[in-house]
Amino acid sequence: MSIPKHNPRNAGRKKGIPNKTNKLIREAAAKSGIMPLDYMLQVMRDDRQPSERRDDMAKAAAPYLHSKLQSITHSSDPKKPLIMIHRMMTPVEAAQAYQDQLKAGG
Repeated sequence: MSIPKHNPRNAGRKKGIPNKTNKLIREAAAKSGIMPLDYMLQVMRDDRQPSERRDDMAKAAAPYLHSKLQSITHSSDPKKPLIMIHRMMTPVEAAQAYQDQLKAGG
């Protein structure tokens, strides 16, 4: 059985491959000598610029340099509770707190 010529599973450009227009724009920007991210970083680091403008450039550049943290969901088994300690404890105190928690039925 042959796959139809216009199979939706095979259609379109593969992920990560820029289209011709984007490729041309990137090449032209690279030839001009400064890329948009480079410009944003340059303005952000310029002490002569107003702090508001520098802050705006930092916000605009951040997504290109730092990945966004994923939110996570904590779940626990009622038979194995999550113990949260709000102060620094010695290992002996932590072990005792854990034992007390187990004895209390938690």
